[in-house]
Amino acid sequence: MTDIEKKELGILACKVRMGVVTATHAAKSGHPGGSLSAADLFTYLYFKEMNVDPANPAWADRDRFVLSKGHTAPGLYSVLALRGFFPAEELTTLRHIGSRLQGHPNMNETPGVDMSTGSLGQGVSCAAGMALSAKYQKKDLRVYTLLGDGEIEEGQVWEALMFAHQHKLDNLCVIVDNNGLQIDGRIEDVMSPYPIVDKLRAFGLEVTEIDGSDFEQMEAAFAKARQTKGVPSAIVMKTTKGKGVSFMEGKAGWHGKAPNDEEYAAAMSELNAALAEWEAK
Repeated sequence: MTDIEKKELGILACKVRMGVVTATHAAKSGHPGGSLSAADLFTYLYFKEMNVDPANPAWADRDRFVLSKGHTAPGLYSVLALRGFFPAEELTTLRHIGSRLQGHPNMNETPGVDMSTGSLGQGVSCAAGMALSAKYQKKDLRVYTLLGDGEIEEGQVWEALMFAHQHKLDNLCVIVDNNGLQIDGRIEDVMSPYPIVDKLRAFGLEVTEIDGSDFEQMEAAFAKARQTKGVPSAIVMKTTKGKGVSFMEGKAGWHGKAPNDEEYAAAMSELNAALAEWEAK
């Protein structure tokens, strides 16, 4: 990856984070913490990895993305707006009556959303079904799904992974946002899923562990996933909940809490400074 590409992705990721803060502030509710931890991943997927067309969201041969941890919809909406699926001005309508941007993604209303999600643990099953369908139809497309590390405490996740391995779904890439926190606190205190990497490997997936804020590591991991044949792939990202906003970072309390006016101003100030730093590189 060139320095120019890293700079472009860094700028875009800052803007995705700004969209998350803007949307949750306007809604006075929502889930900023996990949206921010996955902002770099959202950016990389939609601006470098996935084959999608904002002008034709229903294109039959597009790559698919399933946000299994559906409560982090603000992050997905922010990147979709930035990619051109709908106007960025709509972000301020998050969770409002009549808005296309509800608290969880709705594939029937929101351009660019491939699956309605929100019931934790179910998204990976949907993604596996999409991947199998693509195999049957001999379509050369890939399916990506993002899960939370707290979410993988759900048993259905592991049933879906067994299914994916059984059917040799090498067009499926499962991504785990390992920020270490869920709504009730540290994941190891609530219902530890560790060792995540070892468990995924035991279920037959080809696993790569990366720094979820390092675009070069993402590039290598997704290249490896595309080259893997006969088994599904998994990428475990080590991230920080609330990444990019200092007073949100590493705080479980920001799982589902919106910034007030003062917090919004402070967060946007930090993100604007980070944006300026990227633009100066």
